[in-house]
Amino acid sequence: MEIRNLITFVYVAELNSFTKAAKALDYSQSTVSFQIKQLENELDCLLFERINHKISLTDKGEELLAFARKIRYLTDEFNQMLSGPSELKGFLRIATADSLCEDMILRNYSDFYRKYPAISLKFIPADTDAMFSILDSNEADLMLTLDRHVYHQDYVIVKEEPVYVHFVTGAHSPYATKKILSLSEIAALPMILTEAGVGYRRILEELTGRENIPLQPIMEIGRTDIIVAMLESGIGVSFLPDFVTKKKIEEGKLVYLEARGVQAQVWKQLIYHKNKWVTKSMQALIDYISENEFGK
Repeated sequence: MEIRNLITFVYVAELNSFTKAAKALDYSQSTVSFQIKQLENELDCLLFERINHKISLTDKGEELLAFARKIRYLTDEFNQMLSGPSELKGFLRIATADSLCEDMILRNYSDFYRKYPAISLKFIPADTDAMFSILDSNEADLMLTLDRHVYHQDYVIVKEEPVYVHFVTGAHSPYATKKILSLSEIAALPMILTEAGVGYRRILEELTGRENIPLQPIMEIGRTDIIVAMLESGIGVSFLPDFVTKKKIEEGKLVYLEARGVQAQVWKQLIYHKNKWVTKSMQALIDYISENEFGK
């Protein structure tokens, strides 16, 4: 039984697709099909049911998956050992919210690259529900989310912290001098927000939804740096986590607007699937994010 066939089997099972597995492994689809067929012939059992162009693991396939994952993990660990202690290398994928992705790339990536030049990173922007789907199908190694507090037995929470979210505007905008406002009064101002249904925007939607307050932003955009720049220029009001606005607040370029009775927070959480094998490269990334993205 060839190790490469078992690894291919794991990819097909986790991605639930021969086509996606072929793309991930840089194989042709015929090669993937041949390797799975080889395994089925060797084991004398059907590993996947194929119905209407969809596949699902058989009972024997589920049993094999647990063993095949262990073999893949041991193979990865051995390859890491062969690479030696002097240099960590690998390709790692991080699913994260747009604002966190942007913040990590702009603020920390150059420092991470200097420390680990042989580790390649791929950032996958997604909302929280999509992140879990991506993690479950092994299309990402880690997720860094900014949303409601998440706990589930299938996931390992490496680190977490609460993050407060405030209404904010430019220091020289016509709204900066307003005192305590009701939520409906703030919602009536020209709002510039991140995409609907994502992270802290979803918290705002829940707050306004409870009071049947319409939310009609003048602009929706995932780039928080653009939102902040627009606020600084005196245009509009937004609802942003404190780590995005902290520096500008301290510099006196942005100010908070106080909403009567509103105290909002989300959770920043670094998570991976419990079945994920943590390589040395992945542990280095976990340690780096834990040290640089939390407690700022």
